[in-house]
Amino acid sequence: MEIVKHPESRQLVRTVKASAYVFEDQNSKRLMSYIAQIAPSEATVLIIGETGTGKELVARQIHALSSRKNKPFVAVNCGALSDTLAEAELFGHERGAFTGAISNQVGWFEAAQGGTIFLDEIGDLSPSIQVKLLRILQENEVVRLGSRQTKKIDVRVIAATNIKLEEAVYAGNFREDLYFRLKVASLHILPLRLRIGDILPLAQHFIEDYSRSLKRPVPILSEEAERLLCDYHWPGNIRELENAIHHALLICKNGIIQSYDFQLTGFKHKLSLHDADLSIYQPAGQNLKQILFEWFEQGIEDLNEQLEAEITEAAYQYCHENQLHTAKLLGVSRNIIRARLIKHGLLSPNTRASTVS
Repeated sequence: MEIVKHPESRQLVRTVKASAYVFEDQNSKRLMSYIAQIAPSEATVLIIGETGTGKELVARQIHALSSRKNKPFVAVNCGALSDTLAEAELFGHERGAFTGAISNQVGWFEAAQGGTIFLDEIGDLSPSIQVKLLRILQENEVVRLGSRQTKKIDVRVIAATNIKLEEAVYAGNFREDLYFRLKVASLHILPLRLRIGDILPLAQHFIEDYSRSLKRPVPILSEEAERLLCDYHWPGNIRELENAIHHALLICKNGIIQSYDFQLTGFKHKLSLHDADLSIYQPAGQNLKQILFEWFEQGIEDLNEQLEAEITEAAYQYCHENQLHTAKLLGVSRNIIRARLIKHGLLSPNTRASTVS
């Protein structure tokens, strides 16, 4: 746990520090290569990924590979900021700006001067704060709450989200201009279930880490335990794996971690074309064949309908939910794509038609 003291404030803000920089899967290595390309630039970056996939780890790596590496890295959880305090926390405030403001205080943007600010859960910011954030990105200056004086800043912004910001834009909950301003460069961190090659190296990392902290000999994983780790769905991603390893170390016997020591639900993830993730980094031919074999064995009814639904969803995601591009990719008309999206529950019938929908 890293403790960061807010400048000009006695408040201690706690942020979870990245603890497991392990990327051994081929998909992850491709992601690291892409990060190495974009990190030296000054471009804003939007990181997309499920909760617990390591978005802050990636943000820190981008910072570490940039010319700002010796300057501050400030991580802010936007989901933890109330609407009433968000402006003061992010942009600072002047004495007397509100009840309890007994002194001037810099905000997190000023605290990150010369460095990088990481805005996690960016989709949780209120519309009014979104407007101010857009101005910062455009003008490189902030105005403290209660002040009319602008302050120039030099900060690189990296944002992260685990929601589909495109949907938030259409729902009117997120500004479209801010969305495009944030995703000058964007990257998608795959969930752990699609990074099979990372699972055992991560498990070993946590085993060694917690063994040191518990002052115990490092145990080994049984073959059955390894199989379970690789077969499990990991809905909580890396965080869930870390907690499972921690628990196993507390109760394992004879220096061997058995599968039942994890206390997981024990289900094996049912593969789908969606999980083959056709949009990310490598061909999915082998995964696709494996999925089809499993479906054949399961005797899935309406297989053609299931295939159409999965292919439509995968293509739609590959095209960043752009209906026109999806239609071109699949060689059909846009009206057909829209009908399929509605048919398979991927689009509301009331959603307005748009080339970016």
